[in-house]
Amino acid sequence: MAEPVKVLIIGSGPAGYTAAIYAARAGLKPVLYTGPQPGGQLTTTNDVENFPGYPDGINGTAMMVDLQKQAERFGTEIHFSVVTGVDFSKYPLKVTIDEKDEVLAESVIISTGATAKYLGLPSEQHYYNKGVSACAVCDGYFYRGKEVAVVGAGDSAAEEATYLAKLCTKVHLIVRREEMRASKIMQNRVLNTPNIEVHWNTETEEILGDDNGVHSIRVVNNKTGEKKTIALQGFFLAIGHKPNTDIFKDYIEMDETGYIKTLPGCTKTNVEGVFAVGDAADKIYRQAITAAGTGCMGALDAEKFLAAKEAMAVAH
Repeated sequence: MAEPVKVLIIGSGPAGYTAAIYAARAGLKPVLYTGPQPGGQLTTTNDVENFPGYPDGINGTAMMVDLQKQAERFGTEIHFSVVTGVDFSKYPLKVTIDEKDEVLAESVIISTGATAKYLGLPSEQHYYNKGVSACAVCDGYFYRGKEVAVVGAGDSAAEEATYLAKLCTKVHLIVRREEMRASKIMQNRVLNTPNIEVHWNTETEEILGDDNGVHSIRVVNNKTGEKKTIALQGFFLAIGHKPNTDIFKDYIEMDETGYIKTLPGCTKTNVEGVFAVGDAADKIYRQAITAAGTGCMGALDAEKFLAAKEAMAVAH
C-alpha cells in the first residue's frame, strides 16, 4: 500500500477548500475528496453577497470553482470521489473511497457539511432559488419590501422569522402544531413582532408560482381541513439541517442530532489526528465565511499535530 497521505480532506465546500489551501501552503500535500456534491451547499445558491471580497456578489458555484483552483494552485490533489467508510480504530487512519479503494492517512479533516431538511414537495425543488430558500441570513436581502413565509416551530424558525420581519413587509410563520418548540424568549419575540402572523395547526400543501418564481402558497389547517392561498414572494424552510456525518458515527463523538463535537477553541475531535470543520460541526452559524474560518483552523491544527508527531519520532 502507498505511503499514508499526510492530510486527507473529506468534503469540498468553503471549509474543505480553505483547509486544503492552508495545508498545501504548509507543504503537507493534502488530498481532497469532493464527495457527492462538489462545492457543497453553496453550489445550490445563485448569488452569494455576504462573503467578503466580492463587492458585486458572486455565483455560489463560481466561488467554489475559484476556491478549488486556489487549492490546486498550491498543490492540493483533488479527487471527484466519495468517501464511503472510515476506520479510525487504529493509526494510520483508514478511509474507503467509492466503496472499494482504501487510503491511509496521518490526519483527516472532516468537512462534509450539512443538508437542509425539506418538506418533500416537488414544487420546493422546482422553485429552489426562485423564491424557495433554506437560509434567511443568506437570501433574506433579496426579499426586502416583500411578503414571505417561514416554515418551522423551533428556535431557528423563530430567529429567521424575526430576522426577515426587519426586511419584509409581512412574514407568515407556518406552524404545524398549536404551539412552538422554540424557547420562551424566542416565542415572545415572534408574538410581539407586529408584522409576523403565526398560522397554527397549518401545513404547506403546495408552493405556487410561474416563470418569475413563487407567487403564493396553498396551506391547509390540519384540525379543520380548511384550505387557503397566501400571496407571497419568498418561502423559507427552517425545519432543521442534517449534518452529513453518518459514516463517522462509530468513532467520532457527536451530539444527538449528528453534529460532530470538537474540543473548545479548536477543531480536534475525540480521535487523535481527526479534525472537524464547517457545517458538519457547526449548528449555530452555518455561513460560508465561518466554514472557511474553521477550515483554516483545521489545517493549522493538523499541521501542529503532524509536527508534534514528527518531533516525537525524531526524539525516539
